[in-house]
Amino acid sequence: MIRAVESEQHASAPVLAAYSYCEAVTGQQARNFAYGIRLLPTPKRRAMSALYAFSRRVDDIGDGALDDEVKVARLQDTRALLGRIREGAVEDDDTDPVAVALAHAARTFPIPLGGLDELIDGVLMDVRGETYETWDDLKVYCRCVAGAIGRLSLGVFGTEPGARGAERAPEYADTLGLALQLTNILRDIREDALGGRTYLPADDLAKFGCSAGFHGPRPPEGSDFAGLVHFEVRRARALFAEGYQLLPMLDRRSGACVAAMAGIYRRLLDRIAREPEAVLRGRVSLPGREKAYVAVRGLSGLDTRHVTRQAVRRRA
Repeated sequence: MIRAVESEQHASAPVLAAYSYCEAVTGQQARNFAYGIRLLPTPKRRAMSALYAFSRRVDDIGDGALDDEVKVARLQDTRALLGRIREGAVEDDDTDPVAVALAHAARTFPIPLGGLDELIDGVLMDVRGETYETWDDLKVYCRCVAGAIGRLSLGVFGTEPGARGAERAPEYADTLGLALQLTNILRDIREDALGGRTYLPADDLAKFGCSAGFHGPRPPEGSDFAGLVHFEVRRARALFAEGYQLLPMLDRRSGACVAAMAGIYRRLLDRIAREPEAVLRGRVSLPGREKAYVAVRGLSGLDTRHVTRQAVRRRA
C-alpha cells in the first residue's frame, strides 16, 4: 500500500489525465464493475480502471463489425502495445491514455500482465467462432476472458500479510472469474445467438434438447430449457462458493469491492434461476438501487462476513 500511495503522489499530470480518461470509460461502459471498484482507495481504483479500459478495447475489437482479418490484425497490434507496456517503453507523454495509465498501474502494483495476453487469446477464439463440446472446453475460454481478469485484479488488491492459504489466492480469483463469466453467458444467451455465437457446451445443450439453438423468445420446441438453465446455475453457484474463499485473504476495502461485484452477479444468477425463459426475451439486469444496496452491504462488511463464514466452513 505504501508503494501505491507514494507512486500516486508523484504521478505526473499526463498520468493523472490518463487515469481520468480510463475512469470515465469504466463509469460509462461497465456499470456492474464500476459499482465494485468505487469502494477501493484511489490508487487501486485508478489501476482497476486502467485494466478495465484496456480490456474493453480488446473486447470492442472482437465485438465490432470489422472483417475478421482486420480484427486479428488489430488484436495483434494491441498485443504489441501490451509488449511495450511490459517492457517499460510507454512514456507518460504517450498519446494513448489507456497505455499511459496501464503502464503506470503496472509500475505501481505487481499486475501479471500476461493475463491480458490471455484475454486477447480468448477474443481471438471469438473471432474464429469457436464452439465448445464440453464444460472443460468452455473453461479454457472462460479462463482467458474472465479468470485472467480475476488474477489481474488480484495483482492490484494484493493479499493480507499472513493470510491463511494465500498461495491459492490466484486460483480462487480465477474461479470467481469463471463464475461471473458463466453468469454472463446465461444472461446473454439470446443476444449471443443473434450474433451467431453459442457458448454453452454442446454436451449440455444435447442433454436438455436445446441443440437447435436460441433464436426467438421461446425455447426450442420439446426442450427442457429450464432444466438446462438450472443445471448451469448450479455449476455457477459451485464456482461462486469456491471463489468466495478469496475474500478472507483480502484487506477490508478490496474484499468489499470483490463482494460487491460478485454479489451483483450472484443476485443476477438468482434472478435468472427464478425465471429461466426471461433470458430469451431480453437482457436480464438488476436495477441500480439494488446494485447500490449490494455495494453498501459490501462496504459495511455484511456480505463479506457472510461469505467469509461460508469460506471458512468450506476449508474446515
